[in-house]
Formats: sequence, structure tokens, C-alpha cells
Amino acid sequence: MNSLQLERMKNDKGFIAALDQSGGSTPKALANYGIQKDSYKDEAEMFQLVHDMRKRIMQSPAFTKERILAAILFEKTMDMKVDGKYSADYLWETKGIVPILKVDKGLAELANGVQLMKPMPQLNELLKRAKERNIFGTKMRSVIKEVNEAGIKAVAAQQFEIAKIICEAGFVPIIEPEVDIHTKNKAGAEAILKQALLDELKNLDSQYKVMFKLTIPEEPNFYEALMDSPSTIRCVALSGGYSREMANEKLSKNHQLIASFSRALTEGLSVDQTDDAFNTMLDQSIQSIFDASVAG
Repeated sequence: MNSLQLERMKNDKGFIAALDQSGGSTPKALANYGIQKDSYKDEAEMFQLVHDMRKRIMQSPAFTKERILAAILFEKTMDMKVDGKYSADYLWETKGIVPILKVDKGLAELANGVQLMKPMPQLNELLKRAKERNIFGTKMRSVIKEVNEAGIKAVAAQQFEIAKIICEAGFVPIIEPEVDIHTKNKAGAEAILKQALLDELKNLDSQYKVMFKLTIPEEPNFYEALMDSPSTIRCVALSGGYSREMANEKLSKNHQLIASFSRALTEGLSVDQTDDAFNTMLDQSIQSIFDASVAG
């Protein structure tokens, strides 16, 4: 593990840019960027187009370490290059931004009110490649849709089971048990989730360090107990379908909780924009998210 990157993630101001749309969410991300499905004939072209979008973001003069701590990459992005360097090396060596890798393989079918992660039989192989590509940490996502204690506890247990494997491989995992913003009694789901995560933290080896990526809670500062754990490096928030304005407003009410936005980060960007217009829009987006992240 890179000690400079660890100290940056612990102590510096800023937020995490999520540039990790997977195969399932990439068509929507491209459509929001102004590239429709009839613009590419197969998956290879699709992934090249989304890499070009991510590359444009990473290369922008607005995308700087002063406001962005880290960036989460999709697996294919990790294996592609920016200015002749693999994406993670470009981020760290050129931009001073910590590289993180999405490792989950998507969501299982809904059961007990939640969607667990699909099996990851190639995880160890992926982690070996991530080490070769100089990745610092990982991210994996589950989703909670109902107030179901058994389901929510299963989400927490699965997340920590895989997090331990990732820690043992020398990475810092981001545990992401998203609570769907449309969940009825969202606050009730969050209460069960917080206790389940705290219980799992108690059983985590003290040498392991983790991060959490959480839906912005109904009650401001609700997850402070997670942040106070000596095993927690940072807690970050997903935008979860909120507009950037709404996500920023909710985030700013939470002390020490910083953003890790994807769609809210790229809101307003278009393939047809001139570089000046693109960079101006991205700069405004980054500044607003940074301000919300440090407001608490």
C-alpha cells in the first residue's frame, strides 16, 4: 500500500470522483453525455467511447488534486491508457489523485428486500492485476430496497467478508451498501444498516482499514459512529439519483461526510461541447461538490 496515498485519503480535503460505470450502466451514462446507442455497433466501441469521456474528464484542467482526492475506475478503464500511461498511473503521477478500482460484478436478484453482490470468482486474479496497475483501493456495491433486517444484515456480512479478502491483498476496500433513496421508511433501513456495519466493524482485525460509501442519510451526521471507528479511513456519500443540487444540499449538512458522485459529477457535460465549455461546466460541478464536501 502506498503510504502517501493512505495519508492523502485520511487527511486531505476534497472528494472522490466516481468514473466507474459498468457495462450495464454505460449506455445510460453515454446517453446523458449525448451519445446514443445507435452511435456504436458493439460493446468494444461502447467502452472506447466511455473511456474517451472519462479521459476527457481526467485530462481537464478542472480535474485537480486540490479538489479531488481519488477517482474510482471501472476494470476496463484500469487497463486503458491516458497520455500513454495506464489510467491509475496517470491519475497519481500526473494529477496526484488516488486510483481506486470497482471490483464487484453487479447485483444479484432482489431477495429479502436487498440485492447482494453477484459472486466474484475471479476476484483474486483481479486484485493481482490491480496491484500491477498500482491501484490503492477497491469499491463494491450492494443495494437495500426495503426495511428487512435479515436482508440488511446479509448485505453487511457479505460486504465485510469480501472486504477482508481485499484487505489481506493489501488494498483499502470501500464498502458500499447503498440504501435506495425511494425506500419506504428509508431512515428505518439506515438504522438497521448502521448497527449491522458497527457489529461487523467490531469483528474486523485491527490491522485492516476500510472506507464506507453510503447514501446520504435522512438524519444529518447519522453515520458519525462509523467515522469514529479506528478502522475507518473515510466515509463518502453517493448521489443515489438525486440531482447535483439536491445531493450537494443534503451532503453539506453532514460533518466529515464527503462526496463520491458519478452521475451528479457529470451532469451537464456533453460530447458536443467545446473544450472551453466542457471544462467550464466540469469546473463548476467540481467546485460545487467540493464546497458541499467541506461544508460540514
